[in-house]
Amino acid sequence: MSVTVRKGTESDLPQVLALIQELAEFERAPNEVTNTLEDMQRDGFGENPIFSFFAAETAEGIVGIALYYTAYSTWKGKTLYLEDLVVTERLRRSGIGRKLFNAVAQEAKKTGMKRFRWQVLEWNEPAIAFYKKIGADLDGEWFNCTMTAQQIQDYNA
Repeated sequence: MSVTVRKGTESDLPQVLALIQELAEFERAPNEVTNTLEDMQRDGFGENPIFSFFAAETAEGIVGIALYYTAYSTWKGKTLYLEDLVVTERLRRSGIGRKLFNAVAQEAKKTGMKRFRWQVLEWNEPAIAFYKKIGADLDGEWFNCTMTAQQIQDYNA
């Protein structure tokens, strides 16, 4: 099977959104995806794009993505944040995820990032094993903090 990893385009977004939904199902949260195709078109390809992605493509179409954006660390500076790395379930463990990860790591190098970060669920043993194998630091000291859209609206500053 021939796999090409390339920068994602706006026309890829319907397949990207389908992979995001597949990821949500894998992560046991199928009803949590509220992002829309229109949101992704605006946010990735509109006037002020805030994310980019790499697509892994075979003859059957997009089979994996690595979606990332630039963040900023007060201690380190420019940070590339890998939001999601998704490979369709039937092709996991075929090397596609590594190709996508490598593309994002190369992007971090090319753009002079001072840090490359991502998260992994504590029960995703295959991903954890991969990240340990490549020498990444897995930090158990920090907690993830999140506010939903409703919590943001309800917050009284």
